[in-house]
Amino acid sequence: MRQDGQGFYYFVDRIGDTYRWKGENVSTSEVGAVIAALSGVDDVVVYGVAVPKAEGRAGMCAIAVNEKFDLTQFRRDLTQRLADYARPRFVRVIANIELTETFKIKKQSLLIQNFDPEKIADPLYVDCPDKDSYVTLTMECFAQIRNGSWKL
Repeated sequence: MRQDGQGFYYFVDRIGDTYRWKGENVSTSEVGAVIAALSGVDDVVVYGVAVPKAEGRAGMCAIAVNEKFDLTQFRRDLTQRLADYARPRFVRVIANIELTETFKIKKQSLLIQNFDPEKIADPLYVDCPDKDSYVTLTMECFAQIRNGSWKL
C-alpha cells in the first residue's frame, strides 16, 4: 500500500501481476517498488506492453514526477537497482496516476495506448542502450521498434 499527499492509502499493485520479457518473469510490484523509491518520483505504475517482432512483453512505466526528477539519473539508478530484463524499456511521464473509486489503479487505458506516440500526448521515452539513456520516443523510433530494427 501507499499513502498519497492527501493522506489516502491505496494499493500500488496486485500481487501476481507479472509479464515475461527476455525469458524472465518480471513482477510489476517489485519493479514499481524500486521506481517509487527513486528521487523525483511521486507515483508509478508498471506494466508489460506487446512489442511487434519481440517475444513477451517489454516493461513500461507511467510515472508522476516532481521538480527533483532527472531522467538521466533515473536511468542510472534503474541500471544499478534492476536486472536488465526488469528495467522498463518505455517511460511515460504523466501528471498523476488515475485511480478508481476503490483506489485501484486504472491500468486498462495505459495498456490500450501501449507505447504509441500517436495515442499518447504525455512525454514518452524509450531506452536506448547505444546511448545508455532514455530518449524521446519519436514516430521514427516507433517505426523502427515496430519493424524490429530497434533493439530493445
